[in-house]
Amino acid sequence: MDKFKQIESFVSVAARGSLTAAARAEGVAPAIMGRRLDALEERLGVKLMIRTTRRISLTHEGSAFLEDCQRLLSDVSNAEASVSAGGVKASGHLRVTAPAGFGRRHVAPLVPRFRDEHPDVSISLNLSDRVVDLSAEGFDCAVRVGDLPDSSLVSVRMADNRRMCVASPAYLKRCGTPEHPHDLTRFDCLTLSSDASQTRGWAFQLPPEADGDGRPRVIYMKPEGPLDCSDGQVLHSWCLAGYGIAWRSTWEVQAEVAAGTLVEVLADYAAPPNGIYSVFPQRRHLPLRVRVWVDFLKLNYDQPGFWQKAA
Repeated sequence: MDKFKQIESFVSVAARGSLTAAARAEGVAPAIMGRRLDALEERLGVKLMIRTTRRISLTHEGSAFLEDCQRLLSDVSNAEASVSAGGVKASGHLRVTAPAGFGRRHVAPLVPRFRDEHPDVSISLNLSDRVVDLSAEGFDCAVRVGDLPDSSLVSVRMADNRRMCVASPAYLKRCGTPEHPHDLTRFDCLTLSSDASQTRGWAFQLPPEADGDGRPRVIYMKPEGPLDCSDGQVLHSWCLAGYGIAWRSTWEVQAEVAAGTLVEVLADYAAPPNGIYSVFPQRRHLPLRVRVWVDFLKLNYDQPGFWQKAA
């Protein structure tokens, strides 16, 4: 008996909760569905379903096996769809997660456009500032900003991200402009509160010292000010309103800097950029829908002026 047909029948019965309903959907007799399930359980040497005259329920082993079978059938369906209609075609369901602030600005607006190009792909977008466990929570891909810790994830660098000190023109006119990172002690700095993630503080790159090894060095500072918040978007708003100097990412403030509503300060001391990445679990064969999504993001992020125009 065809092993694949046994698996299809098992998934169908589990989904419908009835041999009769599964048999009707396939157009065969219920006895045939029963024989397929018997053969599957005999081959595996384990009971997958408890069948009575009134209901069918999965055993513990059956529930675990069902998840693997559903994934297998989905992969086969996607493989067939990808070569149908005479060409490569992405299909299936794509689950993506991204940081909340970055995702609202630079991922969510692209999702409908991606689906316009790939109408057979459905998309779930999760926006969260916690580090999501992709494998455990069933996500296909994540967008992450900053240095990536060592992990088993595969990453694709899509763009550079630089942190910069910015302030409104009104604040700089009122309070002056810092010339060196150490000058920040004399200014109102808008900082993330202690329960947020910026543990090392603001990073600056200083020029090589005369008695050093001739290389620039990066220092970290934790400036203080009268206002702090755990939400970066609030700091951004306070900065625009002229309440002080903030240390923000280019993806967040580049449009305002280009428009002149924010001004970069201490640009000569800016630390080297980190990255904006797509990451996904290690897989031997990455689904086509994930590959085209990553390519789509990178293509958009590479467009001239993307970060200056995005708001």
